[in-house]
Amino acid sequence: MGSLKGKKAQKPHAVCIPFPSQGHINPMLKISILVHSKGFHITFVNSEYNHKRFLKSRGHSSLEVFQDFVFETIPDGLPPIDADTTQHIPSLCFSTKENCLAPFKELLIKINSSNDVPPVTCIIFDGIMTFAVLAAQEIGVPSVSFRTTNACSFMCNKHLPLLIEKGILPLKDANDITNGYLDTVIDCIPSMKNLRLREFPSQIRTTDINDKLLNFIMGETEGASKASAIIFHTFDSLEFNVLRDLSLICPPLYTIGPLHLLTDQLPENNLKFLRANLWKEDEDCLQWLNSKEEKSVVYVNFGSITVLTKTQLMEFAWGLANSKKNFFWVIRSDAVIGDDSAMLPNDFVKETKERGLISRWCCQEQVLKHSSIGVFLTHCGWNSVMESIGIGVPMICWPFFADQHINCRYVCCEWGVGLEIGKNVKRDEVEKIVREVMYGEKGKKVKKKVSEWKKLAEEATGLEGSSSLNLDKLVKDVLLSKNSVH
Repeated sequence: MGSLKGKKAQKPHAVCIPFPSQGHINPMLKISILVHSKGFHITFVNSEYNHKRFLKSRGHSSLEVFQDFVFETIPDGLPPIDADTTQHIPSLCFSTKENCLAPFKELLIKINSSNDVPPVTCIIFDGIMTFAVLAAQEIGVPSVSFRTTNACSFMCNKHLPLLIEKGILPLKDANDITNGYLDTVIDCIPSMKNLRLREFPSQIRTTDINDKLLNFIMGETEGASKASAIIFHTFDSLEFNVLRDLSLICPPLYTIGPLHLLTDQLPENNLKFLRANLWKEDEDCLQWLNSKEEKSVVYVNFGSITVLTKTQLMEFAWGLANSKKNFFWVIRSDAVIGDDSAMLPNDFVKETKERGLISRWCCQEQVLKHSSIGVFLTHCGWNSVMESIGIGVPMICWPFFADQHINCRYVCCEWGVGLEIGKNVKRDEVEKIVREVMYGEKGKKVKKKVSEWKKLAEEATGLEGSSSLNLDKLVKDVLLSKNSVH
């Protein structure tokens, strides 16, 4: 056994721990696969609840082919439930912060006492799982914070204490959410001018200075500064000025993205095609898309967390129907508030039978890459934005919460690759904006812009591109370096 351990020990070992929700697991899995391609043994740490869902959606055999890419689990600290739904995100934030350090440390001890795997040499942790810094310090290895949001969002979070100091936050009154106060322009953040308060993370919309979620965001943002380095899922030219200013106040930054363009270039193997979807994918949707003309389909997906009211569901539905365009709409089983409320009326189903397809879940990358997709109606989650830009699909944006508001601002106003839909969605507006992006003058401009950004994303992920070089630098300067241990 000793000689086996000697052999194994020659391989560096990265432990990767995502925040336990769909939009955080997917990009962490891609980072893990990229680091694995650089010669690392990988341990990927899911929550027990999500790992059960993962196995249910993918099948147990999907993980049996990997010897040096291992899945482990720790409890998330929430009461166990037997369901196939997204857990309550604020509860998950507080629970992971309070309960996950001890089981994570136990897991690291178990790994390091095993003769079958190399000892842990570095930890890559989700940007809101900063308890992992303490665990890394205890075993004397570098820790890297992986931010699944963009650099602009992180810069906003870094300056929340300043907004509190200036008396801008917290809100004075609950009416400030609706009385125009959120349109206050904030000009005190480097490289980010004319931001409105409404474009900051939605956790600021509180009147309580001690609000748990607001303080969680500030605490985890500050916690990242104790890591050896920070990865952003972005590319240099997309957020150049903000990244430049962030680099003055943060640990070393590494922009690595769009991740799907980097993993696309890996050699063909089972690991390259591994996906961590917690819902079972509808594979038949690709056949349906094959039957549609090029760029004729509106793809609608509000991600893994957004929930709609029945009214919002109906407004989107009839807006899509009235646009007379083809559409493929992903509606999760838990996407609408209330029992059985995801049922669409028979007259809508009848009206759109030939040109509409409804599904519970899909492989978004495959769908966005399909030649029939003309526009993406999205909640503006950062994964979706990066996939859209990297593939070259224009967006219609309906931000819901957290960082989606700042993402929407940059998508529509700074990068020019999308148009925003009003928060109080109306069917007439949906119909009008769908037609505009598909065939209107604004649509032409947006398509031109997204095509330009797609080229820059491809350059960044080329062999000599900034993201590719940054991945190599991260491995050499941090993940393989004892000197980067804080």
